[in-house]
Amino acid sequence: QVQLVESGGGLVQAGGSLRLSCAASGRTFSDLAMGWFRQAPGKEREFVAAINRSGNRLDYSDSVKGRFTISRDNAKDTVYLQMSSLKPEDTAVYYCAAQPLGVDIFLRRATQYNAWGQGTQVTVSS
Repeated sequence: QVQLVESGGGLVQAGGSLRLSCAASGRTFSDLAMGWFRQAPGKEREFVAAINRSGNRLDYSDSVKGRFTISRDNAKDTVYLQMSSLKPEDTAVYYCAAQPLGVDIFLRRATQYNAWGQGTQVTVSS
């Protein structure tokens, strides 16, 4: 059973930056494809970014491409989401997700992940 704990959320002004972290336990981290999703009030959970097991293949939603960077440190069992040039529309609860895989690919759909963190709030003021 994979456990995920996010941290790093908070309140930031538009144009600012934040780095989210997600620490994983319960499974060999390098076996896990990892992703970040977000959910704003009244909206469905949406894909933000994904990374494969080895960290050399990345994917982003169009809304964050060029502003957010996903990365992982397999020695620290942690995945990161560096967020820059933040906009008020980035305000949401951000969730980390994990899925053990036998192949080294990234996953874009929430239904493809079976482990989720509790979420961390990111609020961007205008």
